Amino acid sequence: MVNLGIKMHKLCQELFPICRSITGNGFRESLIILKRYMPNLNMIEVPSGTKCFDWEVPREWNIKDAYIITPDGEKICDFKKSNLHVVGYSIPVRKIITLDELQENLYSIPDQPNAVPYVTSYYQDKWGFCITQNERDVLKPGKYHVVIDSELKAGYLTYGELIIPGKSEKEIFLSSYLCHPSMANNELSGPVVTIFIAKWLIDEFENRKYTYRIIIIPETIGAITYLSRNYKKMKKSIIAGFNVTCIGDERSYSYIPSRNGNTLSDKVALHVLKHSCPDFKKYSFLDRGSDERQYCSPGIDLPVCSIMRTKYGCYPEYHTSLDDLELVTPTGLIGGYNVLKKSIECLECVEILRTTTLCEPQLGKRGLYPTVSTKSSGYQVKDMMNLLAYADGQRSTIEIAEIIGIPLWELKKNIEKLKKEGILEVRQR
Repeated sequence: MVNLGIKMHKLCQELFPICRSITGNGFRESLIILKRYMPNLNMIEVPSGTKCFDWEVPREWNIKDAYIITPDGEKICDFKKSNLHVVGYSIPVRKIITLDELQENLYSIPDQPNAVPYVTSYYQDKWGFCITQNERDVLKPGKYHVVIDSELKAGYLTYGELIIPGKSEKEIFLSSYLCHPSMANNELSGPVVTIFIAKWLIDEFENRKYTYRIIIIPETIGAITYLSRNYKKMKKSIIAGFNVTCIGDERSYSYIPSRNGNTLSDKVALHVLKHSCPDFKKYSFLDRGSDERQYCSPGIDLPVCSIMRTKYGCYPEYHTSLDDLELVTPTGLIGGYNVLKKSIECLECVEILRTTTLCEPQLGKRGLYPTVSTKSSGYQVKDMMNLLAYADGQRSTIEIAEIIGIPLWELKKNIEKLKKEGILEVRQR
């Protein structure tokens, strides 16, 4: 598992320098890198101008270079040193301006004077640079040469889609986004962990019950675009899903529920977090901020919640240059991976069971109960007996695990024993 964390971190390192946005070559380049790990990941392109519910796919944005030359001849806000220095989707600019005009197009964070902020303007033509407050404070009056070598034109929005078939056409849905430039936890941890989960599903998880729908998209507009093309099928087939983001630091675990908070995804996420990392932070759907906004919107109503490490917007490095590859670690990534993996394993074994006998079955003759009755006999098989007590053909295994207070992955051992002996059977819905 340590090696797996290192592999994920190395993939983050490879992706980190690429300038990504909601469209453009950086997004494509990043998807191509992910395809090395998951060759079956399909790249799909949707033309600019395509109507997607109340939205429209924007023009494609690409950038080659950007910088400012100060009156002293110093180059600052150099895009080639940090792609965060340019406001995302900036229109092309090449002119000489005064400090006052430049200040109107600069963005910094006064209370984080060493951080370069992440700023975008996707849907209104603007230009701008992002700078540390310390650098901004020492700018002198004079003429500044500003250059943004970018292009906005009709093109495509690109996303990745992977369908992993299972025995059932019912689906589990995983979504992550890949549209931010060089930030590690907010951006790269989600798609990297998601791709490694996909590898595990294909390479190691045999006899999958469910089909898996996995997408890597640009945030917001990508989710809306994808839903506009697929939501009718998704509403019929998806039984559970997770929005995967901010899953690579070591500070905490977090959970955001679906809009109604009572889906199978919610039940499994809370169960896994409670038993794996009980000090996790539980948020309200009112605290949403990522693509769960689209998946849980009225009329879409997919059973999607979010399992994270530290939630977006709740760590000081968020949306700044401080969200780097030191904040995201191999240990943090493997922790996020394990919680998501455990959640999927639980989803796969959620079923409704019922006993095949009236009253308690005779476990002793099947070698499942101590043959000598002592003071501790009942305790030795307590979990098995509690399982049988609630296997009434009405409650699911996740509900029973919650009632009797043990992890579903521990309960599963007894379920398999009792099924083998013909004492438990699955109630077909």
